[in-house]
Amino acid sequence: MQALNQYLATALKQQRKHKQWSLDTAAQNTGVSKAMLGQIERGESSPTIATLWKIAGGFNTSLSTFLEPELAEQAQPEIRSADQLRQQPASDDMLVAILFPYDEKYGFEMYELTLLENYQRVSEPHELGVSEHVIVTSGEMEVLANGQWNKLSQGQALRFAGDKPHGYRNLNKQAAVFHCLIHYSCSKPKPKP
Repeated sequence: MQALNQYLATALKQQRKHKQWSLDTAAQNTGVSKAMLGQIERGESSPTIATLWKIAGGFNTSLSTFLEPELAEQAQPEIRSADQLRQQPASDDMLVAILFPYDEKYGFEMYELTLLENYQRVSEPHELGVSEHVIVTSGEMEVLANGQWNKLSQGQALRFAGDKPHGYRNLNKQAAVFHCLIHYSCSKPKPKP
């Protein structure tokens, strides 16, 4: 967790430096308090996934930007194991394995997400044109899309507009595991003016 907090701290500082934003400006653009952003940059806080999404949205970038560096181009195919990548990057009850961090060439990022018992999160909309593709690999869960909770079981999939309010919940005693591919329209979101 400490290494992840340090990566997050460094990534947030780099994003602010790149945009030439003060903590005040970053707070205004993300909706996350200046105090919280400062704690994250000092490695003193483990924000929730919802907070990380707000930060990514405010910086108009992908969530994986703050969790893992882009993969380097490889001459040979690289096998990535969710078992080796799985971590709890935030203070809520969701485990995350970044199978493929965002790559502008492909326009998507892909996660394996594990919702622990009685987990629920409603997300704010992502950038315009973002779509999410959910495939349940184990257990049962529900996905909020178009204002309605949709029950999904192992092997079922759902695609929905991520640029509208949406959410995930697991009301069961067993964990629900799913793959989530987040596709950004055409290319990486453009910086806000």
